[in-house]
Amino acid sequence: MTEQGVRWSADQVLALAPDAASRKAGSKLGAAGPWSEAGSSDEGTVWGLCKGSGSKPYRTVIDIADSTGPAYKCSCPSRKFPCKHALGLLLLWAGEDGAVPRGEAPDWAEEWIEGRRKRADDKRAAGASGSPSPGDPEAARRRAERRAEWITAGATELEQRLADLLRGGLASAEQSGYGLWEETAARMVDAQAPGLAARVRELGAIPSSGPGWPVRLLEECALLHLLDQGWLRRDGLPDGLAATVRSRIGLPASADGAPVRDRWLVLAQYDTADSRLTTRRIWLHGTGTGRTVLLLSYGAAGRAPELALPVGLALDAEVSAYPGAGQSRVALGERFAPAEPTGFRPPGVDVARAVAGYGEALRDDPWLESRPVTLERVVPVPDGDGWQLADADGESALPLTPAAGSRAGLWRLVALSGGAPVTVFGECGHLGFSPLTAWPDGPGEAVTLC
Repeated sequence: MTEQGVRWSADQVLALAPDAASRKAGSKLGAAGPWSEAGSSDEGTVWGLCKGSGSKPYRTVIDIADSTGPAYKCSCPSRKFPCKHALGLLLLWAGEDGAVPRGEAPDWAEEWIEGRRKRADDKRAAGASGSPSPGDPEAARRRAERRAEWITAGATELEQRLADLLRGGLASAEQSGYGLWEETAARMVDAQAPGLAARVRELGAIPSSGPGWPVRLLEECALLHLLDQGWLRRDGLPDGLAATVRSRIGLPASADGAPVRDRWLVLAQYDTADSRLTTRRIWLHGTGTGRTVLLLSYGAAGRAPELALPVGLALDAEVSAYPGAGQSRVALGERFAPAEPTGFRPPGVDVARAVAGYGEALRDDPWLESRPVTLERVVPVPDGDGWQLADADGESALPLTPAAGSRAGLWRLVALSGGAPVTVFGECGHLGFSPLTAWPDGPGEAVTLC
């Protein structure tokens, strides 16, 4: 961000927040009141002093222009990145002109910026001059064979567990409770098949999920059986499908696809968390290639992932695909310029084509829960106890997922539409459509819904 006349929107700033509490606290600090000596430079640095509860104000500095993404430094004791002071300062900078004037960075801010950029240059130089020493390929082969044997034993045991369940009747799943499933999941962890373990845990929760659970349990058992059989017969599968099976089982893989450079629009970013891990999903759309790809970033429990890309910005960068038929996951490679705002919107499709696209994607990956899609000229309308997106120019409609119907973003979508057509990006799957970002029918910025 070298031109300070082109600023982020408030939504783009708040998309960086690690959680809802940080968004709320940062919003309160987005006014000039608590700030002093705030300033910005043409090189993409923003700094300021924020009055806190102590006698000394907190020193906050942000490097927006670094090619690896925004970086933050604050003297407050918070362990969140960015902290509420960094969010507040960015909101102040993104808001009214003159609130954060251009100027020379103070010594404490300049010292951090120079040190950070020097370390980044040294790291790039070390990577260019040296190459990692290869490990013992024979030892790696033996480890891979040993793990494959453990997974095969686990998949065989799981097949027997599923056969016993169906032989005894699905009603037995409700009577046996969650403990037996948790024990089976632990056996899959021992077999080094975390993907199988996760699916087994999901099976254990279905009998207590409300009316219709036997049908859902049978469907998930069938998908788990299909994954087991895919692993046990992987040698006879096409290469792409075999790679997909390995990925669904939980085997690690490297992004070995050829680097693809494009100007990538950040479509959506959201986090999901459990007791062990926070997963951040970032959807990108290539303005030249037309591809929609997924970045995954992880943080330990209670900590937000480091990678953060505000929605509505575009970055000139390379990505490399992970193996697997129909897989959209990529790894972010070299970034050639800081992310900048753009008025580009992804091209959309109608509801019928979105549903057909999901069906086609299932041929490559039968375990795919959803796929990214942009719906064009749709209107959010109520549908009994839920909501749906209806084609403004047709007769088709797509229900929203139950989770989407309970989010505050739904009301932002309804307000943005006001009964008029909108463009909506989200994830389309067997449970319905989950809206993530929307644009008005006419000119206007992206509105985040997640």
